This record gives sequence, structure tokens and C-alpha cells, in this order.
Amino acid sequence: MANIIFSLKDAALRLNGNAGPVDILKGINLDVAAGESIGLIGPSGSGKSSLMMIMGGLEQATGGSVQAMDQDLTAMSEDQLALFRRDRMGIVFQSFHLIPTMTALENVATPLELAGHQDAYARAADALDAVGLAARANHYPAQMSGGEQQRVALARATAPRPAILLADEPTGNLDSANGDAIMDLLFDLRDQHGSTLVLVTHSDALAARCDRTITLRDGQIA
Repeated sequence: MANIIFSLKDAALRLNGNAGPVDILKGINLDVAAGESIGLIGPSGSGKSSLMMIMGGLEQATGGSVQAMDQDLTAMSEDQLALFRRDRMGIVFQSFHLIPTMTALENVATPLELAGHQDAYARAADALDAVGLAARANHYPAQMSGGEQQRVALARATAPRPAILLADEPTGNLDSANGDAIMDLLFDLRDQHGSTLVLVTHSDALAARCDRTITLRDGQIA
């Protein structure tokens, strides 16, 4: 049997809203194999991003269990989750979340430095080269286009060569040409590192590039 990277059993997420508790995710059961790519699709508000958030330990499931690489994320503290993400995961968001006061090179090198890599800047330079931005290494985010900033975010997520790549609408703020280029890069980098990819997208065409598509409706797998 294939090595299972993610295993969710009856995973639920209930958040307190102004009008009382809201059930965002309702009993999600899902296994994801090592090296598999999963496309999460569904209408706005269906729970796609929330599912990715509990798989990444960015949000704690309020029911059931979420296991990643045989670790129980629901039993971890915030600090333990942060260390787990640092060592095992690369995450790309729709908004690039770059540090504005740091150059592209510094943005990519920082998580490597935090993880204790002695060659952080060399690896960051290689990662920027892999996304076609070697010449922009010393530029700040404000000096770059949206497509270039997302490339930096992609380099930052993949430079540690994570076992797991999570991408939440990574092309949502880009035009179609830049979006297509970013997706090509994402799949190329996934293939190079053998990462397991979880991709949240509104695009059926992007989801179709994944090994498997999961459709969410009203907080449940359809």
C-alpha cells in the first residue's frame, strides 16, 4: 500500500460567528498518498481553504483527527505545529505574504536560516534561479510585479525541499499568462522534489492537472 501522507478521519471545523457556532467542515474523511497531487475544488464558501488550513495545521480541527506524516496535528501545540510546518511543509497563498523590507533573496533565505541551514543563502539563490528570478535577487517586493512576487513566494516554499506543498489559489491575483506560468512552475518543482501537493483552486482546468480532484460542497466531500 502506498505511504499515506495525510489521513483525516471525521475531521470537523466549527468556528464561533456573530450569530453563534458555524460548522465549516463536517466529517471529512480523506487519505492522500505520498507524491500524490490533489485538487480541491468547489464553490466559494464550500470549505476548500479551511480543509487546506487544517491539513497544514494553520487551523486546529475541532473534531475528528488530522494526521500528517504519521503525526497527529490535532494533538500539537501552536509551537509544535510551527516547527512541523517549518521542517515538512511549503505553503503558497493567493496573497504573496513577502516581507516588504527584505529583498527577494532574503525572503527566500529566512525560513532556511530559521531551520538552521548553514547554506541558506546559496540554497535561496538556487531556488530563485529555478523560478527564473536570479537577476531579481536583490530587488524588494515593491519593485516586482505580482507574477514575480508569486515566483519569490514559490521559491520560498520549495527551497527547503518540503515533503508537502500546500497552495491556496496561488494564481488568484495574477493574469492568465502569469497564472499559467506559476502553475507550470509549481508542478515542475513538485516533480523535482517529489512533494505531495494539495492545491485549492476555482479552476477546473488547474484541478485536472492533479492526480485526483476532490469537490467540496457545504463543508463536505461531494
